[in-house]
Amino acid sequence: MNRPTGIDWRAVGVLYARETRLALRDRTIVVNSILIPVVLYPFLLWVTFTGITFVRGQTSDLTARIAAFGLEGGLGGHAALRKELETDPHVSFVTASSPAAGALDVRRGSLDAVLEVLPSGRAEAALQVRLTWARSKERSTAARERLTTFLDRVRERALKREGASRGMDGPAWTLFTLEVRNVATGREMGRFVLGLLLPLLFVVMVSMGCFYTAIDATAGERERSTWETLMTVAAPRSSIVVAKYLYVLSFGFLAGVLNLAAMALTMKSVTAPLLARFGAGLDFTVPTAGVLVLLAGALVLAAFLAAAMMLFAVFAKTFKEGQAMLTPFYMLATLPVGFLAVPGIELTTPLALVPVVNVSLVVREVIMGVFRWPQIAIAAVSSALVIAGSLRLVVRVLSAEEVVTGAFAGGLVAFLRKLLRGRSRPVSGKRAS
Repeated sequence: MNRPTGIDWRAVGVLYARETRLALRDRTIVVNSILIPVVLYPFLLWVTFTGITFVRGQTSDLTARIAAFGLEGGLGGHAALRKELETDPHVSFVTASSPAAGALDVRRGSLDAVLEVLPSGRAEAALQVRLTWARSKERSTAARERLTTFLDRVRERALKREGASRGMDGPAWTLFTLEVRNVATGREMGRFVLGLLLPLLFVVMVSMGCFYTAIDATAGERERSTWETLMTVAAPRSSIVVAKYLYVLSFGFLAGVLNLAAMALTMKSVTAPLLARFGAGLDFTVPTAGVLVLLAGALVLAAFLAAAMMLFAVFAKTFKEGQAMLTPFYMLATLPVGFLAVPGIELTTPLALVPVVNVSLVVREVIMGVFRWPQIAIAAVSSALVIAGSLRLVVRVLSAEEVVTGAFAGGLVAFLRKLLRGRSRPVSGKRAS
């Protein structure tokens, strides 16, 4: 029987509706491709921020175990410093035989810090303090911060007292002042925070939407023993591939859009406790033009990941084997995006040519209100070329009967090697008619 060639878009529509209908009836696909990306990642973000806030709160309530030397008496009112520290409910004095022994206890973790007043050799009121702590221990770090804040207050009072004794007010004896002013608005700060957090989550969302559907559209058909039957329908094979591809793309795009909406609705309440030091007026709204670019970015990213994941999953014989084949690619696609959360990385022309990375940087900069249209155009064109090449390769793979029937032993790399060997083999004799 002669099969039709080209793409029959009517057949594509029928097959696409079939794939979508079956997927919506499958609890595994709905939960893993839609519900988990929508609910899980905002929940994980809330758990992460709540955990960090809880740990910081626990650290701030820790009692600092310190050993003090040189505060027992002497000139300059050093004994008064010990009395003032004793009034702090978060400071507990521990006895140590010497500063060296106290430093050893700090390293062991039985002591948090050693506060030592040294002979200054200068004026009677001069105070020289040595603070010993261990950076590798959380309790010691918290004790160091608490003692440093206390000593800063002591130093400020001493300076004011000395200035008053010489008839000098604050501005007269202050030689160096530092004034820090943040000119960023609440909206700019909100966009900055979103730009650091969302690119990685954005890629993970879309990837999760494509992951299970790509396996279901390929290995799932083979596991249900419906793959061969589907390939015998009166439609071009390219139409079957396009219908499956659009099905995977749709779920990836839907997962990305729904998750972005969920993050936008929950971001302010989730991050408010931890980001309170930035100000209460954080605004996480994105400009209208940015929303359109984000939707386009979700579509482009889903289009690439759908084609790439289908390429790997089509060689799997079971759903479990498809998960094993796709996991390395999933990690390869999401891992580099984590390094892009560092401030200062911009969308340059070379980075605009790298799949996934280019879309992630576009998303981050658009959220921050930065539109590099030439680089965005380059990213769009390069992504379109990669998507077209991947989809063409999917059609080529599914044109091989041994892949469709599951007789091919190996994955994508083995198939490409065989394909290259076949093209490089010299043709001899008469061509088969």
